[in-house]
Formats: sequence, C-alpha cells, structure tokens
Amino acid sequence: MTMDRALQPHRLVRRCMAFVGRRARTLGSRIALLYVVLLASVMAVTIVVAGSGISLFARDNAERDLAANARVFDQIIATRQRQMADAGEVVAHDFGFREAFATGDAPTLASALQSLRDRARVSEAAIVQLDGSVIASGQGSTIDGAAMIGRLEGGQNRGVVSLGGTEALAAAVPIEMPDLAGWLVLVNTLGPEDMGQLVRLSAVPVEAKVVDRSKLSPRLAPVPLGEIAEVDGSKGERLVRVSAIASLQDGREPRLVLAHSLDAALAQYNGLRIVLLLISVIGVIVGGWAAIRLSRGIARPLQSLAEAARAYGGGAVAKVKVQGAIEVRSLADSFNAMVDAVDEREQQIMHASLHDALTDLPNRRFFIEKLDRAVSRQSDIHRTFVAFIDVDDFKAINDAMGHPVGDELLRTVAQSLQDRFPDAMVARFGGDEFGLLLTGLDPKEDCTAIARMLESTLNREAIIDGRGILLSASVGIAIGPQDGDSADSLLKSADLALYRAKSDGKGAYHFFEPELDAEASRRRRMEIDLRRAIRDGDFELYFQPLFSISENRVKGFEALMRWPHKEHGMISPATFIPIAEESGMIVQLGEWAVREACRQAAQWPGDISVAVNISPRQLVADGLATCIAQALAQTGLPASRLELEITESVFIGNVERTLKILHSLQLLGVRVALDDFGTGYSSLSYLRSFPFDKIKIDQSFVRALEEGGSAHAIVRAITTLAEALGMETLAEGVETQELFDALQKEGCDMIQGYLISRPVPGEEVVRLIGSLQPAEARFAVG
Repeated sequence: MTMDRALQPHRLVRRCMAFVGRRARTLGSRIALLYVVLLASVMAVTIVVAGSGISLFARDNAERDLAANARVFDQIIATRQRQMADAGEVVAHDFGFREAFATGDAPTLASALQSLRDRARVSEAAIVQLDGSVIASGQGSTIDGAAMIGRLEGGQNRGVVSLGGTEALAAAVPIEMPDLAGWLVLVNTLGPEDMGQLVRLSAVPVEAKVVDRSKLSPRLAPVPLGEIAEVDGSKGERLVRVSAIASLQDGREPRLVLAHSLDAALAQYNGLRIVLLLISVIGVIVGGWAAIRLSRGIARPLQSLAEAARAYGGGAVAKVKVQGAIEVRSLADSFNAMVDAVDEREQQIMHASLHDALTDLPNRRFFIEKLDRAVSRQSDIHRTFVAFIDVDDFKAINDAMGHPVGDELLRTVAQSLQDRFPDAMVARFGGDEFGLLLTGLDPKEDCTAIARMLESTLNREAIIDGRGILLSASVGIAIGPQDGDSADSLLKSADLALYRAKSDGKGAYHFFEPELDAEASRRRRMEIDLRRAIRDGDFELYFQPLFSISENRVKGFEALMRWPHKEHGMISPATFIPIAEESGMIVQLGEWAVREACRQAAQWPGDISVAVNISPRQLVADGLATCIAQALAQTGLPASRLELEITESVFIGNVERTLKILHSLQLLGVRVALDDFGTGYSSLSYLRSFPFDKIKIDQSFVRALEEGGSAHAIVRAITTLAEALGMETLAEGVETQELFDALQKEGCDMIQGYLISRPVPGEEVVRLIGSLQPAEARFAVG
C-alpha cells in the first residue's frame, strides 16, 4: 500500500505532461461538444444499467430478507418450544405432581396445570395419558390426545397441534414414575394475534401464518418447501416461502407461510432512481459548462504547469503560479496540493514508523532511540529512570468485555500516564505493555516516590463506556547507570523487575535487584533441567485418598506430580509447574501423568478410581482425547475409573471450543470434575454450560468452617446446588475431625485431606487401602 501511494505523484505528473502535450488537439468548441455528447451518452447508459441493477438488487435483497426472517421465525418457534419444555420439565419431575398423578388427585392436578399454564404463559397445559385421554387445565379448548399418542410413543416431543381449531405450538415432557406414565404437554396458539406478535420482531414487513397443508391456496400449494417463489395475488406480486413444521398429531402437515410484498420492496428504491436521474441531468449541464470554460481558458497557464511537472518529475520541489481559467487554476491548485500532500505523507510515514497507531504514543523503536541518547549522557549525577508497565489480566478483560473495551482501556492508561508524567516519555511497546522514561534525574530525586505515583496512577477504577473496570498494572523499574550502562541492559533489568512484580501478586511495582538476574538464570537452568527430566522420565506420581462420607470408604485417589531432582532433592510442584506452564512443557508432563496414573490405577483392587489434573494448555492442545483413549486401551483401565480435574481458567478465551473438547472427553466415558469451585467469578455459568460429574469445594471455604460465619451457608448452598444438578461434591483440605463432622452435616459427599492420609507413592497405595479399611469406622456416619 505504501509503495503504491509513493508512486501516485509520479503517475499524476506523467498524466499532467500527457495532457499538456495534447492541449493543441483539445482546444475549441468541437472538443466541448464532443465532451457533452460523450457525457450524456455515458449518463444515459449509467441510468439504464443502474436501474436494472437496482431492480435486481431490490429483488435479491427482498429474498435475503425473507430467508433471514424465515430463519428467525424457526429460531423463535424452537426457542419457545424449548422454553415450554423447560417449564414442563420442572413440573414433570416435581414429587408432589407425580404423587397427585399417581393417586388420581384431580384437584391437585388441575391446580398444578393451571399454575403451570399461567407461569409459562401458554394457552393450555394438559396431561396426555397412555390411552390417549387428556387431563386439561380447565381453560376450555383442549387437544386431541389420541392423535398424539403415536408421535409421543415414537419419541417425538415437539411439534404443532390443533387447539380449538387453531394451530398451536406444543412441547411434551414424559412423566416417569419411574416408568413412563404419560406426557405433560404445554400448548401455545399460533393464531393471527400470536403470529402478529412474531411478525413485529421482523426487520421487514412480512405476512406470516401457520396452516395445514390441506388448507394451502392453489397458488401456494405448488411452492417447493424451503424455497422462495414469486406469486401473484390480489395485493400484487409477492415473494413467498413455505416451510414444513413438525407435527405432534397424526394426519396433520403444518406449514409456515411467510410472504413479503415485492412491489413494496421495489418501491423503496424509486427515490434512488429519481436521484440518479437528477444527478445525470445536472452532470450533463455542469459538464457542458465546464467544457466551454475549459476550452476558453486552458492554454495560457499550461506551459508553466508543464515546466513545473517536468521539474517535479526530476526530483525538485516546484509549485506553479495559480492563474488562468477556473479549471486550470483548480488543476494548478491540485498540483500544488499534491506536492504538499507528498511532503505531508512523508512526515506521516515517519510519524507512523515511530508511534503506536492505537494510542498515538511513541513505539518501542522510538523509545529505544531516545533511551540510547539518554544512556550516552547518564552518570551518577544524571540518572535514567526506566519503567516497564504491564496491564494485569488484560487478556481476560479483552475476552470478557470485547476488544473495543480493551482498546479504550489501553488509551485510558496511555492518557493517565501522560497526564501524570508530562515531562516523561511514555511509549507503548505493543499489546498491554508500556514504557516510561525519565532522564537527567538528580541523585536526590526520590525514585520510590515516582514509583508510588506510578502505582496510584495505574491501580484504580477506570470508567469505560459507563462501566467501572478495576485497573491493575505491574511495574518493573531500573535506574541507570547502576542497573545498566546500555539501553539493552536497562530494558532487561526493568523486564526482570516486572516479572518479579507480577510474581509477587500483581498490581505493584518492583525495583531491579542483582538477585533478579540470578533468579532468571536459576529459572533458565530449571527449565533446562525440567526438559531433561521429561526426557529421562524422572517424575513420580503420589496419590492422596478421596474418601466417601456416605459410603464410608475410599473411592479413589488424586494423582499428584512429584519431581525428585538428582541434585536438589524433591522439588515442589509449586516451583516447577509454573515453569512448565510458561514453556509449554506442561502438555508433555500432563500426557505422561495420564498414562502413568492409568497404568497404576489398573492394578488397584475393586472400583477405586484415579483423578488427574488437566492444565488449560493441555486441554486446548491437539491430541488430548487421543492420549486418554490410548492410555485406557493400553492399561485396560475402565473409563469410568478415570476422572479429569479442570479449573475455571480453562474457560478464559474460546468457551465454545472448550465446551466441545469437554463433551468429547465425556463421550469417552471418563468423568470430569470442576476443581477449586467458588474461586472464580462465573462458576455458576460453567455449571449451567457443562454437566460436571463432581464439584471440588476449594479448601479456603473448608478452612473457614472452623471460623463460623457464612462459610457453613456457602458450603450448604454448594452441596444443595450440586445435588439438584446430579453432581457429587468433594471438599479439599480436611485435616480435623471437626471439619469432617461439619462437612458431613452440610451434606458433602466426599472429602480429601490429611485427616485421611497425606499423598503417598504409587507402590504404597494398595497398602494404604488395606490399612484404611479397618480405620474407616472412626469416620462412620453417626
């Protein structure tokens, strides 16, 4: 794009010179007349072509609008049926309702049906029994249950039925006690008034109705299903689309008919045709006038324009004197404006190469150039202050609130830094990273005070589009010359300090210390050792029991990774797991953990299961499902004895893709548990999106039980919710009998912690199972 623009001025010069060279042949009235004739011809052809194009466009646009509205109608109908089914599911599974149905308690059934009808805002709620008889809500019109039996027994639960002679949407929910005893059916009419409400949701005026196939008019009957056809009617030409709707009664074939007036669609563009005609007439008139003026005054200033064009073509900056006819003066002005635009564009290119497009701050290149100059002048009495700034959790803000909000947040950060430090150079390095440079600092200058100003500027609430966002940023600071005698060394020192600031909890600043360089070297060495350990298979799995309160026995073990380093001894997972996550080696470690856990669990007695933690990076990596399937097949471990534990962080990003992966894992037969439940900000939405087999209550809630307060209510709410959703609950960090008793009282299913056992090596699992069996009496349900 830049090269093309750079060439445009030279193209204009060549065209100008060519025009000047032809001026002897373009003077006189014949040129003006020819110009007018050609312009009129072009305008006439344009009007004809544009008119045809407008008609085709209007017809295509009307067809697209009708097709789009058909999809909207299908979605609205499907959504309404799903809502009715959801409302019916609640009642069909209600114990009191099933008891009343089983005992034939007619008043209770009638009351329940009336309440369901009113609450779900439907036209009728009824029960269709296995013999086809109907128990209605008493609304008046009822449905033909006998005609529905065949479809219901065939597994169909949604469709159209007849309610008092009117087509109506219906959704059926089986009533099981536990065998099938009938169906709870919710019905909502699709009469003219109901369809009118749906039509009002349409972006264009359409006519909609639902009729049986046998009642279609002769004009509509031949229209192929799902296709748009043009039909003549009493109201003119119309575009019509007929689509089939599922029927919940034998002998009925309902059709959704959508019609859109083609004449009305074409009429919307009449004004455009008139405007085109007016533009053409005005263009011919103006063109004729311009041609006459051009033929009268074009010759005199052309020589100076040609000379300036030749000079500019040779590389010299030259402008022409504006004189002559208005058209030539305009050409001269354009030529001079072109010269100015090229110069301005060069300045813009230079500015763009040194500045960030989003915030208009200097970019990293500009920052380093100025830092190089500052470093060349720095000394003990002329210090350099470099700050590396990183907005905390910016990706989560982008994913949760959208990129426009994220961009506005970055502009807010940039403006805040510029306002607070007007004498500093503020730059954006890219993404959510910024830099701040202060030069010539006196030795008496308090750099800690500057750091605190940075902290207060960056850690506050920002208002973006009327919404409050808690802004947090980490800052790494380096001071020259003591922290570096070159731009690269100062930036490296500030980067190391930033890493420490983020490691310390984010939202804070940290000055560079020589120990940070040593720490970075230690991390690099550990990463090398970690890669070697993965290659040599130096890792081990330890297992901690998962104890079932209700069954009073150990039901499974959680696999925990351990690294016995050859030089440094046992290294904590808290030390090497973050390094594995950052480097991507966690994927290899995780796959090894899955295979090794399956291998050892296959040797355990009975139905003892094994739980393995899956990291977010491992979950989104290709091949996880294949790895699990191969591990199960190679070890012979039943899929039901393998449980995968994930945290809420896996949902940050592409939630739809994550849910798809989780469903594919569940289809393998393995169980999926949500770990550290309650620590994220949207746990309930995850429970609603995916049917987890187990919820692990975070140990922060468990420990809080000993302090009283609201912890008991929170744990009770979690266990009640999990029970309603058919999920198990497991409490982590149980270390005392008092916590055991409290969790048992609050309805928790399982526990894990030192009260039962610390994690043990794999070879001790069988022994631990045997030793715990006699001791389980002390955890017996009271």
